[in-house]
Amino acid sequence: MTIQELIKMINISGGSSEHDHIMHGKEITEKEIKQYNFLNLGPTHPATHGIFQNVLKMDGEIIVDAEPTIGYIHRAFEKLAEHRPFYQIPTITDRLNYCSAPINNIGWHLTVEKLLKIETPKRVDYLRVIIMELARIADHIVCNSVIAVDTGALTGFLYVFQWREKIYEIYEQICGARLTTNIGRIGGFERDFSENVFLNINSFLKEFPKVLSEFEKLVMRNRIFMDRTIDVGKITPERALEYSFSGPNLRAAGVDYDVRVMSPYCSYEDFDFKIPVGTAGDSYDRFCVRQEEMWQSLSIIQQAVQNMPQGSYHADVPEFYLPPKEEVYGSMEGLIWHFKIVMGEIDVPKGQVYHSVEGGNGELGFYLVSDGGRQPYRLHFRRPSFIYYQAYPEMIVGSMLSDAILTMSSMNVIAGELDA
Repeated sequence: MTIQELIKMINISGGSSEHDHIMHGKEITEKEIKQYNFLNLGPTHPATHGIFQNVLKMDGEIIVDAEPTIGYIHRAFEKLAEHRPFYQIPTITDRLNYCSAPINNIGWHLTVEKLLKIETPKRVDYLRVIIMELARIADHIVCNSVIAVDTGALTGFLYVFQWREKIYEIYEQICGARLTTNIGRIGGFERDFSENVFLNINSFLKEFPKVLSEFEKLVMRNRIFMDRTIDVGKITPERALEYSFSGPNLRAAGVDYDVRVMSPYCSYEDFDFKIPVGTAGDSYDRFCVRQEEMWQSLSIIQQAVQNMPQGSYHADVPEFYLPPKEEVYGSMEGLIWHFKIVMGEIDVPKGQVYHSVEGGNGELGFYLVSDGGRQPYRLHFRRPSFIYYQAYPEMIVGSMLSDAILTMSSMNVIAGELDA
């Protein structure tokens, strides 16, 4: 029996009393009799790719309403940072967007350098650009290959993920770590890039473009993938800006905002690259923007390697730059300075600064307030995932459950960055 037939039966045939079919003089309507189901998408559903929950109000397969719940892995990073010396905070930033941790590390170092008014050598800038663009590629590899998996295409994921491992091997040669890197220092790097590092970077630049092209042939023009992602999870440029979107999600909606261009840092103004922009603001455009960003990142790395400046790999700031390990282990003065810097016993100027970088998911900002003490008086992380996830309910209402999964994947919500 259909809902309309049921309503007609109640309103016409009557019941045990007049109130069975009359509500305060009004006939029962379809809206009043309709039953909805409630579905928990998360917090541990594998399709969420993280620990967060969405309570979906369902009319069959159609999402009528959605309410997100966050905070399942909230670790109070900002409050933790306010009780740590400046040199002990990079390990906290590692755990924000762990798919591109070096960008978090370098963003924090740049913020402290802005407070301390440290000018880094050109070589440091170029080395940082190489690392950040490698991290951007690694981040986008994860996002785009996972979107394909959520449409049922596993082959591309398995094929490109080995190249993420090759990027991690480059990290490992530079700093000894792979996922949570704690890479770099305030003022530069612990050591210069070795010859093997540059050999592996050049090898990656030579071999990865072929892999990226093959991945695009597998997925980008695949009819099933296109049908599943085009016009799914759309957002207009106006709404994206009202929600304060940034990064690939904003550019996919048609707004060409990129921190590397609008507020250059690390000598990004020296590099020639394009900002890919979408038109529809849907899941397919978000995929395509990230694909093109990988090509642009390869170009930027190539330019940095070819035009690498000579000079030091760190700024001349001995009061903030950790001394070499041989001095720490071999002389009392080196050991004392290492202790003083790590434990925050060097005077830091009072003031407040904001610095942002173009993270894998958008504008990653650090608002730092110093009262001259050994740790920040206040520190706020502008986490792009936390900001654009607020739009998720609006983007999925009216769509099917399967579309909601793809929309979440295409937004690249990272739980560590979301909750912080």
